[in-house]
Amino acid sequence: MPKLFGRKYCKKQLLELVGDMTQLAGTRRAELVEGNERGADLIEVFNASGLCFSILPGRSLDIASAHYQGMSLCFRSNTGDVGPAFYEPQGYGWMRGFFGGLVTSCGMIFTGHPEIDQEEENEELGLHGRLSFIPAKNVATECSWEGEDYVVRVRGKMREAVVFGTNLELTREISTVLGEKCLRIHDQIENLSVDPSPLMFVYHSNPGFPLLNLGTRLVINSQQSTEWLEDREVGPEEYQLAQSPQEQAHDDVYIHRPIADKEGNVQVALVNDELKLGIYWEFPIREMPIITQWQHFHKGTYVTGIEPGNVSMLGRAWNRKHGYLNYIQPSEIRDFHLEIGVLEGKEEINAFEHRIKQG
Repeated sequence: MPKLFGRKYCKKQLLELVGDMTQLAGTRRAELVEGNERGADLIEVFNASGLCFSILPGRSLDIASAHYQGMSLCFRSNTGDVGPAFYEPQGYGWMRGFFGGLVTSCGMIFTGHPEIDQEEENEELGLHGRLSFIPAKNVATECSWEGEDYVVRVRGKMREAVVFGTNLELTREISTVLGEKCLRIHDQIENLSVDPSPLMFVYHSNPGFPLLNLGTRLVINSQQSTEWLEDREVGPEEYQLAQSPQEQAHDDVYIHRPIADKEGNVQVALVNDELKLGIYWEFPIREMPIITQWQHFHKGTYVTGIEPGNVSMLGRAWNRKHGYLNYIQPSEIRDFHLEIGVLEGKEEINAFEHRIKQG
């Protein structure tokens, strides 16, 4: 039953109050035609809870922007929503189309800095893989009542394939329920090849200003956290608090091995106490046992990354060394579930922190 504007409404009451449910939730599709955004296209999803977000069918159904009550939840880069035809797969070319956004998908066979995998016939691997630049097929939107819930869904399929090699298909569904301040992603990856394939899959989520600011803090229950360059163990004093934008800044990356609750789910949040606002991520640890945390506190590119995945963002060599690199077998299907939502007010933030501490 939707909770809107301070009270709950049943289906019958809402249908008496509106001419059409698009007054309260729905989708709108648009075609992007100018400059190098051509081909990215757009699906706007809106929810009377205050949560609105933009999905790009031409970019793997990634979530390029998100707002809550008019406040941006994520970093937006200077590249804009670059269309798939402008993808540069070699080296660091991926960066020329990295819009930031709430979710940029990385994978499906590689995540990390450019690398040559000597154990896979010297395969050349560009930054963070091809997935984010693969256009979706069979894209569909659906808005309908499911019992007393009004649910908005966006679906599509992406395939990463090469002759004599990889043939992985990703089926994605993004949904939000009227009145809720969250969205849910359900991804299924199927190996349609006759051979096993490396599977490296990470959600690159990119909070930005105003949520990200001096003193914004990471809330996480981690059994071990390490720094990326020296692979040394670190404590919260090194990664927990955001700095203000710096004249000169470099990437800081931390790898967290989170602790799940009794149901096997991981919760992590980024909280701005001054705004009394936070954003959270929740997912099953059996699907994604690693969180990569990225910090880039530079003036003009002020962003942090919360990046849950089945591997870290440090490439094949690191994940192979640490036992996280795994393979998907022929005809095997892997599921990934991710919920991203808003924490509003001290009460919600405190309750969420209590959940994390209780485990």
